[in-house]
Amino acid sequence: MLRYIIRRVILLGPLLIGITLVSWAAIQLAPGSGNYFQSLVLQYPQISPSTISALRAQFGMDQPPWIQYLRWLWSIVHLNFGLSFAYNVPVTWLIGSRAANTLLLSVTSMVVAWSVALPLGIYSAVHQYSVTDGLLNTAAFVAISIPSFFSALLLLYGAYWTRLLPLQGLTSVDFDFLPWWGKILDIARHLVLPTIALGLFSVGGLMRYMRNYLLEVLRADFVKTARAKGLAERVVIYRHAVRNAINPLVTLFGFELGGLLSGAAFVENVLGYPGLGRLILEALLKKDVFVVMGTLLIGSVLLVLGNLVADILLAYVDPRIRYD
Repeated sequence: MLRYIIRRVILLGPLLIGITLVSWAAIQLAPGSGNYFQSLVLQYPQISPSTISALRAQFGMDQPPWIQYLRWLWSIVHLNFGLSFAYNVPVTWLIGSRAANTLLLSVTSMVVAWSVALPLGIYSAVHQYSVTDGLLNTAAFVAISIPSFFSALLLLYGAYWTRLLPLQGLTSVDFDFLPWWGKILDIARHLVLPTIALGLFSVGGLMRYMRNYLLEVLRADFVKTARAKGLAERVVIYRHAVRNAINPLVTLFGFELGGLLSGAAFVENVLGYPGLGRLILEALLKKDVFVVMGTLLIGSVLLVLGNLVADILLAYVDPRIRYD
C-alpha cells in the first residue's frame, strides 16, 4: 500500500501539468477570454496605450501564450501563483483568504449529506416497497432534479420571509465583539443555508446509491447463509450487508470531494458566501487568468487527492482488495 501511495503521488505531477496545459489552452482559445487588458480599455477609454503596454509587460502578458504558460508553470513550482490582474495582489494570498471558507462549507455539507443519506438509504432498502420507501424515493428524485443554485434561491426566499437565518456572508457585522461561543454560533447560523443548498443534491443521489447497492447485497448468498445460521437481523444488515454495500460509495467519495468546488461556485454566488467558488466566477467575468488557473489547479488537486483517499479507504474497508 505504501508503494502504491508513493507511485500515485509521483504521477500527480505529470497529471497536473497535463490538466493545467489543457486549461491554459482552453482559456487562450476561448473567444474574448484571457484578455483582461482589452476589457480594461473598453471600460476606461481614457487609459493611454503606453499604460496598457506597461501593464502587459508587468504581468508578463506581452509574451507568446506558450512562454506565458511556461513562466507561470515555473512560478507554480516555487509556490507562486502570480499576481491578480483585477486586485493586484498575489494569487496565493487571494486564494488562501477564500480557501478556508470553501473548505469549511465543503466539509460541512459532505458530513451533513452523508450522515443523512446513508441511514435513509439503509432504511429504504430494508423496508423496500413500503409507504416510507416510496416517500423517500420520491423525495430523493426531487432533490436530484433541483439544481444547487435553484435550491439556494428557494432557501434565500424562505429565509427572507421568515427572518430566521442570515441571508449572506459568513459572519455578522458585530462578529468581532462576540464571545468565542457566540462567534461559533454566528458562523453556524450563516452556514445553514449554503450547507443545505450544496448538500441537498448529494443527499438524494447518495441515498439512491446506498439503497440500490444494499438491495443487491441483501439478495446475495452469504446474507442468506448468515440468516440461516440464526444471526440477528440487525447483525446481518449492519455487520455483513452494509459493510459490503458501502464499497462503491467509498469510490464516489473521491468524486464528491473534487466536485464540491464546482457546486459551491453557484451556491456561493447566490448566497453571497465568500469562498473559492465565488472567486473563480468573479475571475472568469473579469478575465483574471492567473486567478482562474490557480483555482482550477486547486480543484484538480482536490479531485486527484480525493480519488487517492477513496482508494486507500476502499482498501481498508474491503480486505479483499490488494494493490500489486
